[in-house]
Amino acid sequence: MPETTKPNPPATPTPTRPRIGWMPWILGVSGLVVIVLVTIAVAKPFSAPAASAASSVAISNQMSNLLEVNPLMTLDTTAPAVQLTDQNGRATSLSQFRGKAVILTFGDDKCTDLCTLFAQDVLTADKDLGASASNIQFVSVNANRFYPSVASVKEWTDQHGLAHTANWHFLTGSTATLKTLANRYGVEVDLDQKTRTIVHGAEMYFIDPAGKEIQIGEFGVQSANTALFSHAMAQLAVDTLPAGDQHSVAGPKGPASKAASTALESTPPPVELPALASGAPTSTASFKGHYVVLNFWSSTCTACVAELPAIQAASKNLGGKAVIVGIDVSDPTAAATAFVRRTGASYLMLRDPNGTTAGQYQITGLPYTVILSPSGTVVVRHPGSMTAEQLEYLIQTLVAQGN
Repeated sequence: MPETTKPNPPATPTPTRPRIGWMPWILGVSGLVVIVLVTIAVAKPFSAPAASAASSVAISNQMSNLLEVNPLMTLDTTAPAVQLTDQNGRATSLSQFRGKAVILTFGDDKCTDLCTLFAQDVLTADKDLGASASNIQFVSVNANRFYPSVASVKEWTDQHGLAHTANWHFLTGSTATLKTLANRYGVEVDLDQKTRTIVHGAEMYFIDPAGKEIQIGEFGVQSANTALFSHAMAQLAVDTLPAGDQHSVAGPKGPASKAASTALESTPPPVELPALASGAPTSTASFKGHYVVLNFWSSTCTACVAELPAIQAASKNLGGKAVIVGIDVSDPTAAATAFVRRTGASYLMLRDPNGTTAGQYQITGLPYTVILSPSGTVVVRHPGSMTAEQLEYLIQTLVAQGN
């Protein structure tokens, strides 16, 4: 697409370092190219341990695609020992969960974006498990060696609504121990000494009741569809239990219908979701002929606390140049409503209760902004926070170009 000379955009603030990987990213706009360094969730390459050719765990195509596990292989590797301290100051080890299935991940206790989606997936999976929840343990090892304190993992747990989830364990320890564990599990952790932020791998280890790694999956773009991803995560964990304890967990049973592309320059169907305030069905089809800004957020997203007031300011300053639509992802209605009231946002808010729309748009973390042209074409995808000035500049430039 052609590159044209434009006034310099407002200075972009130092971006939050990504939680899972990073790359320079291009805001693609028909007739406009704006190069911005932002963050995007990209799982680092991972070499799995040797695997056998047969598996006692049945894996559907949907489960394989959502969790990025290999349906033709099962691992037969004893999970490396973990002896750390949980968010409540209790000594915790993997061995104490023998007889139960474990989903083990590595998390960042200062994460403000992608980890919000993971927390929602854990909460939904725990609900889907029902009475089996006590047989499945969600264990996350702190990957952020800049903040190894128990207070830090507890703060993250509390902020993301997991404080009362009995089978959630966010573990931490000395920096040396955390480094050793990441290496033993093959999880890459890159530390930025200047900003005291990290980049880490997105692997999910499914460990059976005997302490064996059965599968290694990934937390990626499909995780935004909370209903589907959480169901698959819960089901795979239950399927590693003894036959007498296996059952179908709650949640969606069938595969997701094939969604239209939401990539740059695609024209997806209008978004149709209930309004947060009234619950009334609302469609962006009524905004045809206007630029539409879809801003995905959640009440447990700490980065969204600062962004929503910025989006509110932009919505006022832009006047009729664009329609701002906030999309709350997988939140309880009361929590989302209170959050909107607290941040002072008055533009249209829709509910995406199961993360279906977020999954369709392949949202890699929260907040995330997508801009549609007057004809409904995707012209901008922006992961991470936006300032009012940045959003206003983009819309004003698009309008000036007639894109």
